[in-house]
Amino acid sequence: MTTKLEVDRQKLYNADYLRWIETTVEKLRILDFSNIDWENLIAEIEDMGRSERRSLESNLVVIILHLLKWQFQPDQRSGNWKASIVEHRRRIRKTIKDSPSLKPYLEEVLVECYADAVEQASAKTGLSLETFPQLCIYSAVEVLDSDFLPEFLPDEMI
Repeated sequence: MTTKLEVDRQKLYNADYLRWIETTVEKLRILDFSNIDWENLIAEIEDMGRSERRSLESNLVVIILHLLKWQFQPDQRSGNWKASIVEHRRRIRKTIKDSPSLKPYLEEVLVECYADAVEQASAKTGLSLETFPQLCIYSAVEVLDSDFLPEFLPDEMI
């Protein structure tokens, strides 16, 4: 049976998310555990972890996308591509510094992110999907290495 207090908590969560957060934080601070909306708090904490992983994946895809464009369109290289690589590497390094447990996750999703980046690279460059190697050609170390920029490889070398 749902109590009035539980209904009120759910209403606050649905009606004013920021106020719900502020109320929940205040109750935690004063150790008022019996009045905390535990169900939504747990869901929010779980979502924070998913959000961190999605952010890492998104930044990883952007880096790989620009590495692919850098490598396979050497005549169109630009400072914007390089700046994007630098910025997204910085974001990932900061994320991993704040949450070191994400480093193994980066290795885990590298292949999936590579496939997503290849699809985007093909769409953005007009090059066919077959232009790009099917298997990931960059290591996690290279992707995050501030000094790494791939060189163009003729088709017969890929």
